[in-house]
Amino acid sequence: MVVAGQGAHVHVPFVRQQRRHVFWPILGAVVASGCVVGVVGMAVSEISGGTMVGATMLALLPVMLLVSTFLWLDRWEPEPGWNLLFAFLWGAGVATLGAILINSAVGVTYGPMASAVVSAPLVEEALKGSFLVGMLWWNRQQLDGVVDGVVYAGMIAAGFAYVENIFYLGRAFEIDPSEGWFTFILRGVVSPFAHPLFTVFTGLAVGIAAHRRDALSRLIVPLLGYALAVALHALWNGAAVWDDGEAFFSIYALVMVPLFLGMIVLAAWQRRRERRIVQDYLPRFAAAGWIGWNEVPWLASMSGRFRWRRSVQARAGSRAARAVREYQTVVTELAFLSDRISRGMVGHHAPQWYAQVMHELAVARAEAFGAPGVVVPAAPRRTTLRGAHPGPPSR
Repeated sequence: MVVAGQGAHVHVPFVRQQRRHVFWPILGAVVASGCVVGVVGMAVSEISGGTMVGATMLALLPVMLLVSTFLWLDRWEPEPGWNLLFAFLWGAGVATLGAILINSAVGVTYGPMASAVVSAPLVEEALKGSFLVGMLWWNRQQLDGVVDGVVYAGMIAAGFAYVENIFYLGRAFEIDPSEGWFTFILRGVVSPFAHPLFTVFTGLAVGIAAHRRDALSRLIVPLLGYALAVALHALWNGAAVWDDGEAFFSIYALVMVPLFLGMIVLAAWQRRRERRIVQDYLPRFAAAGWIGWNEVPWLASMSGRFRWRRSVQARAGSRAARAVREYQTVVTELAFLSDRISRGMVGHHAPQWYAQVMHELAVARAEAFGAPGVVVPAAPRRTTLRGAHPGPPSR
């Protein structure tokens, strides 16, 4: 674990540092939004207005399920909302527009088979994965591990699938309503997880690479993840076009469903691992005086955190509950960062990142406990944590 003195001597101009990192994300979000507008304009030129509205509403149903799933996975240390929105817009705008332009050119030049089986997997996974690689190289502090990589990959893929489904559904409904409903069942009910499943391999690799200090690993590991994403994507697209789609449902049952279930198991295991990290570090933080001993059992589980926020909301209102939620998130972020530093996974950025999170913890704690009526409730049912020893309460 990192002790308080490790980052205390490092002067970090926090506000200036935050401003320096704001320009590029905002510019990227603006560009991504512009690409979304361009894609919508292309769709409107091909599909009638009424069909466009209907296709948009139908495409929204599976994407709501996907986004909810990845937000649930991200509950221990929620990623910044603007980052998640940027990831979604990147998938819906930049990746989709680039894929349409390149795949269309390949289709015209080499035929639809080359476009579906070769160009689409290579181009689409590269465009979706570029956001993740960008985070790895320029915003690695946000990637605490595999779960974060999966969450960002899922949001990008959800944005891409949303816009792509609008195109597919709109074109199918323009041909025949029965064709449109068949397309919706196939893409929105049977296989809504297809694009996230492909891109999650890149996300997994980026999450693993974020724990590597050497630049070579941060280059090779994402390339391996990208290769797996491309191979799976090509297999999926190929099954839909080879032999008039005869192999599609076989590939779906024998490859896609087991991989999807495997990803669920991996995600659940990683969430339990994150919980163990938090539970291991909470007593250490309390012993150091950074949090109160009476907060430890409330911070040790998602249900405890929720009950604490609900108690604060009842006594002090929604704004105070949001402040407590932010404080809970920063405590988790400090636990994850301390774990990474203790295993030598951060490198020369460690003092700077540590000082920044400690600053965020002080600010979040002051805001959480500064609101009138905010107290730590009486201890919930007994929670056994390694190294936990009662101490003075925080309030």
